[in-house]
Amino acid sequence: MQQDPFSSARIPGRIHVLEVIGNAIVGGMETYVERLVENLPPDRFAVTALCPFESPFTERLRARDIEVLVTPMPDDPPWSSIQMTCAMVKAGAIDLLHAHLPNAHALAGIAGRLTGKPVLATLHGHRVGLLDLEVHRNAGTHLSVVCRQSYFHALGLGVSAGQLSCNPNGVDTEAFRPRPRPANSLRASLGIPASAKVVGFIGRLSPEKGPEVFLRAALLAQSRLTDTHFVFVGDGPLAPQLRESIVRLRLEDRVHLAGLRRDVAAVLNDIDVLVSSSHSEAMPLAVMEAMASGLPVVATRVGGLPDMIDQGESGWLVAPNEFEEIASRLHQILGTPGELARMSAAARQRAVDKMALSDTVERMAALMTRLVPTRTTQREISAVVNEPGRRRLASGRANGEGVVAAANGGAAKPATRADR
Repeated sequence: MQQDPFSSARIPGRIHVLEVIGNAIVGGMETYVERLVENLPPDRFAVTALCPFESPFTERLRARDIEVLVTPMPDDPPWSSIQMTCAMVKAGAIDLLHAHLPNAHALAGIAGRLTGKPVLATLHGHRVGLLDLEVHRNAGTHLSVVCRQSYFHALGLGVSAGQLSCNPNGVDTEAFRPRPRPANSLRASLGIPASAKVVGFIGRLSPEKGPEVFLRAALLAQSRLTDTHFVFVGDGPLAPQLRESIVRLRLEDRVHLAGLRRDVAAVLNDIDVLVSSSHSEAMPLAVMEAMASGLPVVATRVGGLPDMIDQGESGWLVAPNEFEEIASRLHQILGTPGELARMSAAARQRAVDKMALSDTVERMAALMTRLVPTRTTQREISAVVNEPGRRRLASGRANGEGVVAAANGGAAKPATRADR
């Protein structure tokens, strides 16, 4: 690694963003971050990343020429992590900290408050958690949510509309599009006949994703859809339990565990219908990618999914845990002549019209630009914040939107004699 890891980021006119990332596994949040940093305009933004541990995710970021550093990120960040983050902000001339997940939000909020830098937190869930809310209130961070349900939940908790944005996820509709089935296909690897229909579940095999609901739906549907196979794509803590259940129910010939796959676009081109059986979601990327690939989606009515799927056109929405209705909708899509083709075309069109990744990135770029004060203002804030006894006054000089003012949910008050 070069002696000065931030030298390439210090280019005049660019906003230097520190992405503070609270996990580094294979998941929707990590995919969101990868696509964001890959598509931010390089003439306007430079990016450095801070992660909690090394992983294939950090290596993929480095492959995009992004400097990645690692520090522990528990919910209660240790002083060593706080000190390292503050040092990175100062040494790297960081303009904005962008946090993902509550633990990263806590670290970024403290570091931003200590260094006088603005903090943006993207909340990837369907609700605002307690830690995110506490950090927001105490550090004056700006919250960006990914679906309307999260937005109104935040407003209901007292988050000011001026410190809140809704920026839905997006999908690259060129990378994910209908294509002929790939030669080295998912079907071939699992021994599924080329003529069969395939219903897929793509996601982490963990309780909140409801993989057991998909398995129950498959158990019901397979007796009526005799040429259909059901595939789990992903891994997680419930994988052993699911494998045991498949054997116990004697479904080995019809229900398959494909494990983790990096070739998601190719996998989607080998599937006919996607099921999202989650108990909790915000704006799932797997559903967007499936729709962009021309797949109808049967999904539970949670989080931002009702905003994504137009009922009866690009898919069907069902109540959480309703595996019987999932099975019924699958039979309707696959058992009715012409229905699969009709809904596939509608799903693709809706993704193109409503879910373009370019729109998501441009909205985020505009928000980041708005949150970063001018260089002159930043120098004034830094000078006052670092002067003993003057931090309260500093917040009132940052265009009326300083740390203390934002944390109190209003404009900064003029300094009083007591403040001085």
